[in-house]
Amino acid sequence: MAFRKTLIVTNEIYHVFNRSVGQQPIFLSSKDYERAVEVLRFYQYGKLPLRFSFFNRLAKDQKETFLLDIEESLKPVVKIICFCLMPNHIHFLLKNLTENGITQFMGNLQNSYARYFNIKNGRTGTLFQQNFKAVRIETDEQLVHVSRYIHLNPVTAYLIKPEELKQYEWSSYKDYLNTNLSYLKKKVILDFFKSPKEYVNFVLNQVDYQRELDRIKHLILE
Repeated sequence: MAFRKTLIVTNEIYHVFNRSVGQQPIFLSSKDYERAVEVLRFYQYGKLPLRFSFFNRLAKDQKETFLLDIEESLKPVVKIICFCLMPNHIHFLLKNLTENGITQFMGNLQNSYARYFNIKNGRTGTLFQQNFKAVRIETDEQLVHVSRYIHLNPVTAYLIKPEELKQYEWSSYKDYLNTNLSYLKKKVILDFFKSPKEYVNFVLNQVDYQRELDRIKHLILE
């Protein structure tokens, strides 16, 4: 296993991300994205009373009841602040709540989703790169800017237009504006803003700049 440069410390917040092997697409349909969201909700907790394979056999309403029940009874290993699922990579802003919490969460998420993807598509082998990357958040300014960076990913990659960002289903951005999902701890970010609308303005006022950074990054890497 490759050595991790960043030490992951309990009660610290990290920008966590990983790509597929060879940058191949890992989400080929809405069903794939939905599976990944289910998996991340399930594995944010430790010492689960049920294996995911059994959980997955439950009806939709039973799954939701189970997830709400464990929110009340189990201690999470991570706090999910925001996330974005992209065609060939994933981004999270996570608070590490227990020793090895982020490592446990990412390992379970990646292994579970890879098994599903491989069976569904008749493939074998590793789906994600060996080690996810983690960058510790050191300041409040960095915290809110990283949340913006994560939420802007679909726009930066030209998957959607800026005005369509609220309709992108596979990130937490829409939930920052419209819903109160108990598993998503958006208050960590929104407490820095007077209203969700102010956060929207904060996110969208850097679209062109972020795209330029992304363009330059690809030129350097190539």
